[in-house]
Amino acid sequence: MASFWPVALIVLITFLAALIFFLLFIFEEKKIFVWLTVLVFFAVIGALYYAWDDLNFRSANVVFGKKTDFKGVIVNDPSLKAGSQEIVLKLSQPYSGNILIKLARYPEFHYGDELNLNGIIKKPEPAGYERYLAKEKIRGISSFPKVELIGSNRGSGIKAALFEFKNKIIGSFQKVLPQKESAFLTGLTLGGRSEFSQEFKNAMQLSGTTHLVALSGYNITIIVWAVMGLLAYFLSKRLSFLLTIFIIIGFVLMTGAEASVVRAAVMGILVLLARELGRLYDIKNAVVLAGLIMVLFNPKVLAFDVGFQLSFLALLGIIYLRPAIARFFKMGEEPGFLGWRDNFLTTTSAQLAVAPVLIINFGSFSPTSLLANVLILGAVPVTMGLGFIIAFASFVSYYLSLVFSWLAWILLSFEIFIINLFAKLSLTFSSALSWAAVFLYYIIIIGFTVYVGRNHSKTQTS
Repeated sequence: MASFWPVALIVLITFLAALIFFLLFIFEEKKIFVWLTVLVFFAVIGALYYAWDDLNFRSANVVFGKKTDFKGVIVNDPSLKAGSQEIVLKLSQPYSGNILIKLARYPEFHYGDELNLNGIIKKPEPAGYERYLAKEKIRGISSFPKVELIGSNRGSGIKAALFEFKNKIIGSFQKVLPQKESAFLTGLTLGGRSEFSQEFKNAMQLSGTTHLVALSGYNITIIVWAVMGLLAYFLSKRLSFLLTIFIIIGFVLMTGAEASVVRAAVMGILVLLARELGRLYDIKNAVVLAGLIMVLFNPKVLAFDVGFQLSFLALLGIIYLRPAIARFFKMGEEPGFLGWRDNFLTTTSAQLAVAPVLIINFGSFSPTSLLANVLILGAVPVTMGLGFIIAFASFVSYYLSLVFSWLAWILLSFEIFIINLFAKLSLTFSSALSWAAVFLYYIIIIGFTVYVGRNHSKTQTS
């Protein structure tokens, strides 16, 4: 039953395609005919690929609903919370598949630990949560089973080293900053949100600033140019290029391979590759290729990963809608004081692009988030830069990292103040959106973008 909708989609696509193709062939629109043929072909292949992947996922051997002895190896960096820790366990024979396990906060476990457990594995509920975990390749949940450590270092030595490095960076923030500021800086630089209080998570959602702690292209850009600039002094161009690629991949693995950072990493690697090969870089082609690579690795991200949807929609909004808004309102190319104009255009285009997804998944959208982001975004790049400096300074001297932390604390306090202020000033409205309304909304957005683009082209040629 779970794989029924891809088959239904194939039938629907085939029926519509036959109708459209018939009409196009009659009216001799051969070029559109060819493109639609290619589109439908890949849509059908994609639906079949999803069904195959889902069948493999659900064929995992997991015993649900009764007390069972099972063992396995931890395959993630455990998420530590105030009173608990969450781990993803890859089950060992005779069972198979991954399950999410909630345990007491102590003793702490680590990536690569092998555990012996006794407890009940349940199917995730409700349906939305089940889909979210399915996207993470997690088949079931076990809460507070009996647990025994029977081995360590059973995972990849590279991933273990990366996770240890990440935790040392987080520890360096915690040593020199108060809890709230260190948690927020961790979110900005590494994407971690496990140490946020529920109150602060709510404030970020109400103020429309949650995206600040979803790693994006800015983080990758910082790493790319900083590493390339540093390595260029000591190594050849080719070796600098290769090492930078490995560092980007390491950063993605270290931070948990969130959709936004994977997308940014793929695009960052393409920029470097184009530069290395002496080719022009086309951001539109890069977006398509990044999405294709991610869907090939995990087809469920397209339907069930809100982070994937928000990341790509926001980027598409910045690529296409941002210049249209700037041209329509005749806004200049200058970024403005403290980059306010640039931040406003970027934030507005991204927020308009993702508004329906936010309303459908989170029940609300606040127009005041535009102003909150304009006020914060100018300070975020400097804050993140200071975060990376604090992390590396901590390996040299605690006191050196402490000096930089004073500067970071000022910016972090300001950003947290703005988030809390706009959470209180939020003009959030919620609405139940039908798929027809979402479709109409994006038709209007696309129509506006095309209309402005054509008028601009006519102006340029006249």
